[in-house]
Amino acid sequence: MRTMIYALMLLMSSFGAQANAHVTTAAQIRSAAMEFLEAFAKEQAKDNYTVSYEAGAIDNRLSLAGCTSSLAIEFTGDPWKSTHPSLQIACQGERPWRMFVATTISIDGPALVAARPLTRGERISEGMVVTESVTVNASRQGVVRRVEDILGMELRRPVSSGSLITPNLLTTPDAVVRGDHVIITAAGSSFSISTRGRALANASVGEQVMVENLGSSRTVKAYVVAPGRVEIPM
Repeated sequence: MRTMIYALMLLMSSFGAQANAHVTTAAQIRSAAMEFLEAFAKEQAKDNYTVSYEAGAIDNRLSLAGCTSSLAIEFTGDPWKSTHPSLQIACQGERPWRMFVATTISIDGPALVAARPLTRGERISEGMVVTESVTVNASRQGVVRRVEDILGMELRRPVSSGSLITPNLLTTPDAVVRGDHVIITAAGSSFSISTRGRALANASVGEQVMVENLGSSRTVKAYVVAPGRVEIPM
């Protein structure tokens, strides 16, 4: 009798294991989410950023189709610009599904702040900003991490001392101004010809501008490649 009961228990246990193999539970989804966040934190630590994180609550009654492949997980928002980015967790197996899990993330590390009060129109130089440890993703506008990335850029508006430097505060100054004399270069794979010209509008590096060739009086389109220099690709 005991043998029959034990065999029945084994059968029931086996049936339960098989049933569980065909579902993805809330616990499994939460575990996958936490593993993803842990990997993200370790990756940012390489650049001296400390990440604290927590996955949101998942209803324990949740039961989705079992997944025959590894769960695919990604942020649906930019974790560097939000403290509450969601995770999309998806099964791409025979019975695909996807769901979203809320998270709370804090990324602390170096970013640039104003070393003194800065005025509108000032061009950024090394002494104007300093690096401090801040909660980077508390700013929806993003942050600037390296001074080399913004040297020479202009401030759109005043910034108080100690304020975070965000990309939306900065603009690239014009490299050529209407009326400036410029060097026009026509460059191909095996040749380069230069002549003098005059800019007919303001433009920054990388922008297109109309210029007048002073030798031929012709007007051409060129790209600004440096202050006072434009190029016509051939």
